[in-house]
Amino acid sequence: MRIGIFDPYLDDGGGGEKYMLTIAECLAAQHDVSLFWDNKADLDAVKKRFSLALNGVRLQKNVFASHISMWERLHVTQQYDAIIVLSDGSIPLTLSKKLFLHIQQPLSHAETAGIMAGFKTARITSVFYNSSYTKEYNRKLFPSTKNTILYPPVTIYGKQLEKENLILHVGRYRKVKGTQSDYKKQQFMLETFKKMVDDGLRGWKFIIAAGLKDTDTDAFVELQTMGKGYPIEYQINVSNEALFNLYHKAKIYWHASGFGENLHAYPELAEHFGISTVEAMGSGAVPVVLNAGGQKEIINNNVNGLLWTTQEEFIEKTQSVIQNQELREHLSLNAIKRSKDFSKEKFCQNIHELIRM
Repeated sequence: MRIGIFDPYLDDGGGGEKYMLTIAECLAAQHDVSLFWDNKADLDAVKKRFSLALNGVRLQKNVFASHISMWERLHVTQQYDAIIVLSDGSIPLTLSKKLFLHIQQPLSHAETAGIMAGFKTARITSVFYNSSYTKEYNRKLFPSTKNTILYPPVTIYGKQLEKENLILHVGRYRKVKGTQSDYKKQQFMLETFKKMVDDGLRGWKFIIAAGLKDTDTDAFVELQTMGKGYPIEYQINVSNEALFNLYHKAKIYWHASGFGENLHAYPELAEHFGISTVEAMGSGAVPVVLNAGGQKEIINNNVNGLLWTTQEEFIEKTQSVIQNQELREHLSLNAIKRSKDFSKEKFCQNIHELIRM
């Protein structure tokens, strides 16, 4: 099959880009795969960051760019057996034999009103989501379209290292809606760790491994200032190898996206799935994460990790892992087992089955 893939955020380098390019890597083993994108440097940067093997994937002129005419887009896309698009709710007009939309987060609306939108929607072969959480919030937007869940692929790199008294959080740092509030709640976790130290915690370190863009540097410097005088370390834009060394050394993994937010009104502020949580689990770190969003699909509470809803419970459950080695080892072993359910091999198998429908 000739397959085209379009990710409008390829230059962003986030988890969605890893997801879409892993699809390209999987399908290129058996099919002729192209990426609709114009800047090879963007592709090279994402390949390097996520250690992806994309030698069999070709770049194709981005016919989905706004300056390209509809007629050129239709002419090019009719040459494809299938096209896969990362969508923000919009539906591209294509003449490919099959059209698949991938949606990564809860959407407020989709392009479904009007005759043209109806025509576009009718051409969708299937919509696939990264979690049940995402699917439940978006199913009403595509009520008559086939849909499924395809959990993100998670590959664990490196060798198991000796565990240290280390709590780790991994996530991009970015402000929300122009405020000093951060999407991943790094400030909240920093303040929680400070409170634990003030209440007597000794011999433990908290590391925030953050992906950081230049536009958020000033706000992140403020965050670093808040942690002065405490055993808190910041790792910024680290390599894949260095990141997995941190995972393997950490005993505990923290995640708090969505805490304190009105998730009924703004469901996109919760973690849509939680790739970093699975990476930590696969490296033997015990996840202690907010009981919201896609995290609840990953973790079976008290079996392979711990879920919390309040700061008091957050601290209490973290302390239980710190103080009880037997509990930590039990949760750690089960976390490793659970992480294997999200392997790249299973992901590739599922995407091959999807495009055959």
